[in-house]
Amino acid sequence: LFRLYQEEGLKVRHRGGRKRALGTRSPMTIPQEPGQRWSLDFVSDALICGRRFRILAVIDDFSRKNLALVADTSLSGGRVARELTALVERYGKPLMIVSDNGTEFTSHAILKWADEMKVEWHYIAPGKPQQNGFVESFNGRLRDECLNETLFTSLSHARQVLADWREDYNTVRPHSQLGGRTPDQIARQVSRGHAPETLVIPSTQSHKKRELSF
Repeated sequence: LFRLYQEEGLKVRHRGGRKRALGTRSPMTIPQEPGQRWSLDFVSDALICGRRFRILAVIDDFSRKNLALVADTSLSGGRVARELTALVERYGKPLMIVSDNGTEFTSHAILKWADEMKVEWHYIAPGKPQQNGFVESFNGRLRDECLNETLFTSLSHARQVLADWREDYNTVRPHSQLGGRTPDQIARQVSRGHAPETLVIPSTQSHKKRELSF
């Protein structure tokens, strides 16, 4: 059977993957002020009834400010585009957005949004989450300090808990990597034209640390 199979040139047809947005993969520079680069990622959790939901996290890489925590049972590429539009209206347009190659981020809706908004979209290399280290570090804190510590009774309950945690993260808690300041303090200080002290920021390209003045 195997000989006849080969002689007849028979084979199982493999379904090809769909075409996705490629974005850019050139080396990234460290942002020098708030609003230059945002990082996006998804985090998942579940309600006590077992129903799964997802959270879209958006981070400003310079100030480490959490711009949004959007929780819902479904977050499509179109929904992500709408949430980003709302953030642009509130914070202004970033020069670059960084994400992984998930289907929501490589959808036609996102490709169209980035083209119309004239925002460069950078996709990290597959299997290299460290290239999106700012939002990955944030996700770890969110998981350890909020998601793993809370039993969510409903989606509205989850949204309220996330909003309270986000407020504390941005405005109350001092961050050691920000020189003991909060993300809001860093953003306000730069917006007033005052240069913060030199901070030690982990590189997204390696495990080494390097100093950055801004």
